[in-house]
Amino acid sequence: MKNKPRLPDGKGQKLWKKAKTLIPGGNQLLSKRAEIFLPELWPAYYSKAKGVEIWDLDGRKYLDFSIMAVGACVLGYADPDINKAVIAAVKRGSNSTLNVPEEVELAELLIKLHPWAKMVRYARTGGESMAVAARIARAYTGRDTIAFCGYHGWADWYLATNLKDENGLNDHLLSGLEPKGVPQGLRGTIVPFHYNKIEELERIVEEYDGKLAAIIMEPVHTTEPKDDFLEKVRAIADRIGAVLVFDEITVGFKLALGGAHLLYGVEPDMAIFGKTISNGYPMAAIIGKKDVMQAAQDTFISSSYWTEAIGPVAALATIKKMKRVHLVKHYLRIAKAVRNILREASGRHGVPIEIAEVVAILTLVFKGEDGQAARTLFTQEMLKRGILAGGVFYASYAHTPAHLARYKKAVNEVFAIIAHARADGGVGRFLEGPVAHTGFQRVN
Repeated sequence: MKNKPRLPDGKGQKLWKKAKTLIPGGNQLLSKRAEIFLPELWPAYYSKAKGVEIWDLDGRKYLDFSIMAVGACVLGYADPDINKAVIAAVKRGSNSTLNVPEEVELAELLIKLHPWAKMVRYARTGGESMAVAARIARAYTGRDTIAFCGYHGWADWYLATNLKDENGLNDHLLSGLEPKGVPQGLRGTIVPFHYNKIEELERIVEEYDGKLAAIIMEPVHTTEPKDDFLEKVRAIADRIGAVLVFDEITVGFKLALGGAHLLYGVEPDMAIFGKTISNGYPMAAIIGKKDVMQAAQDTFISSSYWTEAIGPVAALATIKKMKRVHLVKHYLRIAKAVRNILREASGRHGVPIEIAEVVAILTLVFKGEDGQAARTLFTQEMLKRGILAGGVFYASYAHTPAHLARYKKAVNEVFAIIAHARADGGVGRFLEGPVAHTGFQRVN
């Protein structure tokens, strides 16, 4: 089997090495660390991004069939309509002593999409918006303890899980997280349960009788709710007087315009949106029922940059365009096509995989003891073919049938290489660098 030339050591790889001497971990987001994708060989930095194409610092162009800015750019990179609105906001002055009127218009739009909600607060990132939601829920109920399912960011309220059990977060997207720097006084205030395991939540309710401030969870991630799971969670929250919070920062508007919970017909007390509402520009929204949201007035939640104009302007333009172009229909078509391509290649080449049930967050796992090495080889060989790919795929409006055709050809070539490698001494012999990291591993 003829292999493509080794990957070059370019400007991005060199800059990444330098970055790790200046920035703890190398960058600001775990999901974008080079070691997560292809240690020592990942281009790491971009000079330009447009549609689903990314240029690295050496001018090499790639198709993004990976995380698309961690799911933030659902319309594609540098969408002209969103950029036009943002540029106009910048030219008129994106911040001042007075407030931006677009935040009122955005609130009206979000409430129109969610008739159950009556009030809105804003932030600019997912992690801080979840901290806001947790604070509001505790202020409203006067209670401290939170039951949660899934990943909800970096803040103390969430990482406190691992004060009581060092493995508490292992089944909630990231394993190996240490709660260093989190006050010991938060021990026992945050308790995990697994998705679709309603009996676990019932046990928490029994153990923490009358103490639960909130139940915080994603309505869906990679697995569909089973046996009326969401309805049962809603009923429990009603029964015990806890605030039900749906974290839709990641899944957001990808399955339904307005959020996945609309698709499943279960209304929370608060819902949180981030990545999908502003196409790459920093913005987050916390929406909720009036009595719950008014509790924000009983505590202190305030930040200067939550009042700038770019976020609300980008969100308004993004949501309006998503509606106009029927984003959900296109998104699902692309995501399902990618899932089918991977499944077909798996069967054709005898490379077993596990792939997510929910296509909004399409995760890919190679089965076997060498699974992570096989995933690393997949990324390496796809990169040689000019495609960014890994263990997660987020679709976008900018992905086209032509892009899918190129991706399909590359996937079949690479799955054939993985099958050949396994039959000829093992996957490790074909890797040009270390195996990619999994979960949270300190990058020095």
